[in-house]
Amino acid sequence: MVTEAKAAFGVQFLRNGNAIGELTSVGDIDLTLETEDVTSHESPGGYREKIGTVLEGGSVSLEGNFLPGNTLGQIGMKTDMEAKTLQNFEIVFPSAVGASWQFSALVTHFKIGSMPVDGKLTWEAEVEISGQPTLNITASTGLTTPFFSVSGAGTLLVPAASGSVYTYVADIVTGVSSVTITPTASAGVITITANGASQVVASGNASSAITLGAAGSITTATIQVKETGKTAKTYTVHLTRAA
Repeated sequence: MVTEAKAAFGVQFLRNGNAIGELTSVGDIDLTLETEDVTSHESPGGYREKIGTVLEGGSVSLEGNFLPGNTLGQIGMKTDMEAKTLQNFEIVFPSAVGASWQFSALVTHFKIGSMPVDGKLTWEAEVEISGQPTLNITASTGLTTPFFSVSGAGTLLVPAASGSVYTYVADIVTGVSSVTITPTASAGVITITANGASQVVASGNASSAITLGAAGSITTATIQVKETGKTAKTYTVHLTRAA
């Protein structure tokens, strides 16, 4: 299996749409759930019982080179802290990842770092999230017109092929023992999987033959469209051979 791990280089931290300049480190968003102990003398097996109460977005720490001219970024965060402003922030992952965090937060720490004779001026800040942060994931485009077709005389696809419907039944006549699937996508890698085997298929081209089970059986095939840096879209087709 080839790894899909991505490099962190290139992350941006935005304050109200304005980039914080020359960051060297961006902390993580650590979501946590607070719990309450509700153990009683009747708790099964003598084990502690707990319930979830409230969710916490945590805080994000930042480090970078001090830029006095970054008025809408670094310096703006000092203004936010002094005014106790609940500001809009966004962490934008590298383009290869295609994701971002959006949240509101209070600036709780602002520091212009140490000044060694042979060093550089550094900058630090920390924001504490208020409310629910939103994780935005960019999805692949998926199938495009005419989406896909299944070979075989008399084959009926229900519902009609679409880029926004993800589960189908293909009714196939008894006499057909194998079919091909022809997918269409404007971007991304198309992978068709059936009978435990996967194959990469070019847009507009038919797959290799997919062997069906005995009459009355169902063979399940999937069509996955995956663009670099985006989540895949997967379509499932239940190939139903008539009894």
